[in-house]
Amino acid sequence: MKLRSASMTAGLALGVTAAVVIVCAAGAYLYALHHFEALLNTARAGALGEGQLILTALEHQMMENDRSLIAAMVQSFGRQPNVKRVVLLDRHGTKRFTSRPGEADEDLQINSPTCQACHRLPPEQRGSSRVIETGGGTVLRTVLPIANHSECHACHDPRQKINGILLLDYDASGMRATITGEMRWMVAATGALTIFLMAAIALVIRIFVLRRLQRLETTARIMAAGDFNKRVPAEGTDTLAWLGREFNTMADSVTGLIGEVSTQRERLETVINSIDDGIVVLDARRWIIAANDAFLQRAGQSRDFVMGCCCERALPGGCSVTDCPSLSCMRSGERQVRICERRTPEGATVWEEIHASPIRNHSGELMQVVEVWRDISQRREAEAHLAEAHRLGSLGLLASGFSHELNTPLATVLTCVEGILREVPESPAADADFGRIREVASIAREQVMRCRGITQHFLRFSRGHRSPGEVVDVRSAIESVERLIAPTARTQSVTVAVDLPETKLVVRADEAELQHALVNLILNAVQACQPGGKVVVEARIDEFVHVRVADNGCGINPEYLKRIFEPFYGLRKGGTGLGLFLSLNFVRRWGGDIRVSSVEGEGSTFEILLPALVCEREEEAVR
Repeated sequence: MKLRSASMTAGLALGVTAAVVIVCAAGAYLYALHHFEALLNTARAGALGEGQLILTALEHQMMENDRSLIAAMVQSFGRQPNVKRVVLLDRHGTKRFTSRPGEADEDLQINSPTCQACHRLPPEQRGSSRVIETGGGTVLRTVLPIANHSECHACHDPRQKINGILLLDYDASGMRATITGEMRWMVAATGALTIFLMAAIALVIRIFVLRRLQRLETTARIMAAGDFNKRVPAEGTDTLAWLGREFNTMADSVTGLIGEVSTQRERLETVINSIDDGIVVLDARRWIIAANDAFLQRAGQSRDFVMGCCCERALPGGCSVTDCPSLSCMRSGERQVRICERRTPEGATVWEEIHASPIRNHSGELMQVVEVWRDISQRREAEAHLAEAHRLGSLGLLASGFSHELNTPLATVLTCVEGILREVPESPAADADFGRIREVASIAREQVMRCRGITQHFLRFSRGHRSPGEVVDVRSAIESVERLIAPTARTQSVTVAVDLPETKLVVRADEAELQHALVNLILNAVQACQPGGKVVVEARIDEFVHVRVADNGCGINPEYLKRIFEPFYGLRKGGTGLGLFLSLNFVRRWGGDIRVSSVEGEGSTFEILLPALVCEREEEAVR
């Protein structure tokens, strides 16, 4: 700042001094010209008077026609102070007498520069005297015509106006030297005055201008740094004081505007940060230039890290769509909407609806893109529940008709089976064939009763009625299901191994629903195996009863694994897609769940979890 101040002081002082010096130099030059002209006029007047005296004396001697005396007089006049030469010419310009006889007379020729100084002008513009430059220096030449008076007519033609010319050259070098000396003195005085003037002007500018301007500059710099309460001292009534007061007025206005803008900005940031939707502004390179708190929560990063960072780096794995909405918006200039799946830092899956809208400048050029990220996970879940409710309604209607139509033939079959059991004797002495018939009829009756239970369950399901539930022995249910699946497993050449603990496995559920779920899982495992495959059914108990069905079959593709419990979604050709859906609903109705894990090409494992009721089962056994 000191260097800039010194430079400004020097510049102002030099500029003002240069202006003053130019004016003074011009005045001195004009004064010198005027002084030289005044001296020259004085010299002209003196030379003209002296020339008239010389001319009068010479005319007297001419009348006497004493040539020797005339020559002596010319020589005498030529020796006068400051007189360089006296020359007497005839009317033809021929030199007759001169004060310097041995001097060449080339400068007296009519075409010489000294003569042309006057003869190049019209006669009416020629003066009686003129300063000319000769080989001997600067001279003041006075030219006086010798008139042809009546007394001269005795020797000269009366028709002539003049008889000759008297040239009187005065030395003007002295005047020029005087003027040059005065000019040198004036230049020296002007130089000294210039130095003094520069110092004085610099001091005045420094004290009365720059110091006050520096205070203005310092105040402006402090305000630019953020201190908007700083003001310029504005005492006085001059222009700088007025400028300081105007600056303070402007600063007050700017401070008010900045405060208002800050308030509006804080209010806007509060509003934007209170929005649950993530809002982020991207430039043409997809670098983040603004973001609200909701977006920062989605990114799991701080604001300092996100600002000026590419969106792909700030939100890794956040956008799963291949067609980036921001790039599409920049290319087309139109609003873009995408739905993507986002993984949270905790590993959860969230569905986001991304709206990318263009931001244009006053000329309509697209400058930035604003993205709005809206969490639609609950909406998608509600839509899925609505779709599932619609499917369940359709399924309930189908189940109602199916159960009604199936009950009649089941009742007929049950009547026939019970008739067989009544006709076949129960005594041990009966034929072995009767024993096998009775055993098969008992199994048929048991399964017919199970089918009736299933149809009754379908009717309750279609009407929205829930079974009150009962205490079910999971071991018995698994063994019954094993006997049912055994023929199918033998046909498929698949081994079904059951490993059950000695601990009681008791749950509260609908026994028909539990058997239905077990049948679906074990049958699916058998059908997933190749000939020679194996299905293992295991059970254990803690707070829950765990029934695990594992196979070494073909496994399930991860892409399909998410949808296997959806209704009417089946992977097996010829299947209805309802088995796993109904099984999951049966288990969840009694507070349980079904878990699944699968590796494609290696096999799958399904596990049923139901709350254990060991104590309740023991109490019932005591009763």
